[in-house]
Amino acid sequence: MTDPHLRTDSVDAANRDEPGERILCISDDIGHSLTRLMRLMKSIAQQAAKAGVDRSVYLVLDILSAEGPQRAGFLAEVLHANPSTVSRQVAELVRQGLVERRADPTDGRVSVLAITEAGVRLYQAIARRRNLSIAHALRAWPEEDQRRFAELFERFITDYAAQYPRLVADLLAELTTDVTTTREK
Repeated sequence: MTDPHLRTDSVDAANRDEPGERILCISDDIGHSLTRLMRLMKSIAQQAAKAGVDRSVYLVLDILSAEGPQRAGFLAEVLHANPSTVSRQVAELVRQGLVERRADPTDGRVSVLAITEAGVRLYQAIARRRNLSIAHALRAWPEEDQRRFAELFERFITDYAAQYPRLVADLLAELTTDVTTTREK
């Protein structure tokens, strides 16, 4: 059965004999699926924000929960965010009692950010809702498919993240070229 969300032009093009064309068509299908996922995630984040939970709160708590206490610069790097933006977000999390500043054990002159017990409780509640939502979406899948999807999805994210510096450099180069070309006209 054909997935109704796959674009038929991509599916037809995937039958071409050239491997480069096939992978571009498959990539197009994945790209469209990722765009749909991003729209869904954005909508969920907007609904959560209406309930008082900002997406940035969850992202920072997720990192601190997984990585332990970290410097603000580390958070900015992992979030691919401006350090001043992260600083404002962290200040709000500290004010809410979800994150606390501690002396860095390796350099007491610097502080690290650590998730508090209140932050852990909030993070766990959000993660549980997220996990239940994902489990609900996967409930009809055979367990082997669930495990394989988790494995392949993590592999894709890891490989895609490894491309991040090149993707940003290419994007900036392309935008610079577009701006230059537009100004010359």
